[in-house]
Amino acid sequence: MHPPASAQQRAATSFGDRLLTALDNGLRTVFVPIRATRPSPAKGMASAELSPAESREAGALMRVNHVGEICAQALYQSQALFSRTPELRSHFEHAAQEELDHLAWTAERVTELGTHTSHLAPLWWGGAFAWGSLAGLAGDKWSLGFVVETERQVEAHLATHLDRLPVHDGASRAIVAQMKREEAEHADAALAAGGHPLPRPVQDLMRAAAKVMTTVAHRI
Repeated sequence: MHPPASAQQRAATSFGDRLLTALDNGLRTVFVPIRATRPSPAKGMASAELSPAESREAGALMRVNHVGEICAQALYQSQALFSRTPELRSHFEHAAQEELDHLAWTAERVTELGTHTSHLAPLWWGGAFAWGSLAGLAGDKWSLGFVVETERQVEAHLATHLDRLPVHDGASRAIVAQMKREEAEHADAALAAGGHPLPRPVQDLMRAAAKVMTTVAHRI
């Protein structure tokens, strides 16, 4: 008869299981088409007549947004992995589930616009997972603060997309507007849960990393 596992052994096993789950979720995020649990905000909208140039620009912008949702999954999965409490872990997992709809909506719209999702998806996921892991290891208040800052930056980024998308591309605009509202809600929820403001150098580094991602994903 084997002796009962110690608390340390149970914690290690639990972490190992959660790590494998996170990596499995990552593979699914990058390589398996995701089904939304909610209808797309563009559902039922008539297709707009876009010029080739408008279609290319709208497709590129929605590809960037799709990459952002891949990163969101990696961030929330890694932050949940290193959360100190089950309550915070549940908070991150719930947010990740909501973001899956965004991932599905943007992927669908990219296809409708006749283009492709980013060829560098595994790289984006891996980089974001590393960022989220560092935030999680720093402690729960910093991890939540990282969510607040990330979502505020994403919200501002989506606002610029609403300015850049063709005015008559109602489908893309509806998706982006819904995403923008929900990213703001996620930031507010993380702040209410105890998120601590990040130091300015960290905020600036995050903006620089996001700039690289959006520039490259717009093209590749």
